[in-house]
Amino acid sequence: MKFIPAVFTFMLTIALAIQVGAQREATNPVIFADVPDVSIVRAGNTYYMSSTTMHMSPGVPIMKSNDLVNWRLVSYAYDTLANMDALNLENGKSTYGRGSWASSIRYHKGTFYVSTFAQTTGKTYIYSTKNIGKEPWKRIAFEPSLHDHSLFFDDDGKVYMLYGAGKLTLVELRDDLSGIKPGGVNQVVIENASKPSEVEGRRGGLGAEGSQLYKVNGKYYLFNITWPPGGMRTVVIHRADKLTGPWEGKVGLQDLGVAQGGLIDRPDGSWYAYLFRDFGAVGRIPYLVPVKWENGWPILGVDGKVPGRLDLPASKGLIPGIVASDEFTRKKNEPSLPLVWQWNHNPDNRFWSLTARKGFLRLTTARVDTSFLMARNSLTQRTFGPASEGSTALDISNMKDGDIAGLGLLQKNFGLVAVRASGNSRSLVMINAGTGAPVEIESIPLNQTVVYLKASCDFLNKKDIATFSYSLDGKTWLPIGSPLKMAYTIPQFIGYRFALFNYATKTPGGSADFDYFRVKDISGTANLGAVGRN
Repeated sequence: MKFIPAVFTFMLTIALAIQVGAQREATNPVIFADVPDVSIVRAGNTYYMSSTTMHMSPGVPIMKSNDLVNWRLVSYAYDTLANMDALNLENGKSTYGRGSWASSIRYHKGTFYVSTFAQTTGKTYIYSTKNIGKEPWKRIAFEPSLHDHSLFFDDDGKVYMLYGAGKLTLVELRDDLSGIKPGGVNQVVIENASKPSEVEGRRGGLGAEGSQLYKVNGKYYLFNITWPPGGMRTVVIHRADKLTGPWEGKVGLQDLGVAQGGLIDRPDGSWYAYLFRDFGAVGRIPYLVPVKWENGWPILGVDGKVPGRLDLPASKGLIPGIVASDEFTRKKNEPSLPLVWQWNHNPDNRFWSLTARKGFLRLTTARVDTSFLMARNSLTQRTFGPASEGSTALDISNMKDGDIAGLGLLQKNFGLVAVRASGNSRSLVMINAGTGAPVEIESIPLNQTVVYLKASCDFLNKKDIATFSYSLDGKTWLPIGSPLKMAYTIPQFIGYRFALFNYATKTPGGSADFDYFRVKDISGTANLGAVGRN
């Protein structure tokens, strides 16, 4: 009876072929993590993307890809935006929800430019380099802060920024990009960019912003996001024969709330729109939408819808390009911190170390703080979907009375599992701020110097639930506290982040040693393609 094995072998071959074929296909979202306000440029066969991380330091992350799907962090536009109380988490001030906002990346005559703006400082910034990741960025800063601007190099050599919300203004820059050019173009070019998406009888909503400006085949194209009252986030597209107008506009896409972004072309001549979608607590996640050109307009989507699957190479996952584990061991000439890490606000570099104890991250308290959200030198990474977990091993030998150190999920409605030092005793605590106010849910006496901590996040279908656990031996894990209902809040304007922290509530000078941070995708076989239509 050789027939049955032959049939079995044939069916297995077919099944494997289908599986391999499916793996060759990209799915939306292309990045299931908080990478908002994306701007993308192509230089030859390589794509570069900038994004927003606001109060994080370093800031304006730059990512690189060869296929528009698989991205890796290669640089930041700046290490420190400015040295001031709000950015340093000093004197009770913070810049949660502010810092630097939507950036614009451009490639012009062999030089990369990334521009951004900050309400915190009231300035507009332009960073430039000829070799991303290998040469430092040069910085230009000027006033005022031009909201959601798009940097644009025209064919005649002139440089512009188009900015605003609802009413959009075009300004010409000086030749050296050092500021707005006196006597140059400075005029409102679109009085109400939201108009194409407005519904008769309904007023209000989000004024068109997030401008991204392009020139294709001699015409100018402008992408904006709007949010009509009673509707969803919407892509509005305008076009014109001259930068100063007149501009004509239309709705470009209205599906799933996928909006804000722009256009990118591939070497093979095909086009895509890159956009993002607000997806609950994980943050604002990037999507790609195919584009066809009809009658001089870019037509987004498939029959006006955002596809779940894309004719692009499959994702290889976000690890280690966007997030990564870290054993805190360093070889000679390696950077102190991989690019996946960002500090919550500006760090005080005197009080963290990877050399004080080889193979450990040491966080030393330098002042008395009132809460996790005001703790300086909290080291963060993105959480990611559909489900992810972060874990660490913590040595508490050098903590002082009143110190709190551990692993948190950073947002306004945060959650954390930590060790609290009280006199000569130590306890494990879980704090849940899911209601907006922190509540200590559970406290467990701790009688050893090393403890293992874990935070697990479930973002599938916007479930947005996190749980915390601990282990005394690194093998057997026990739950602690209560599930955290995560919520994306405007005061912070970021997706939840894993955070390693240590802060003093009584006396500075104590330290906590983190042996490693390990991040893991715990999504299993979740059908990411289905996420695109949720």
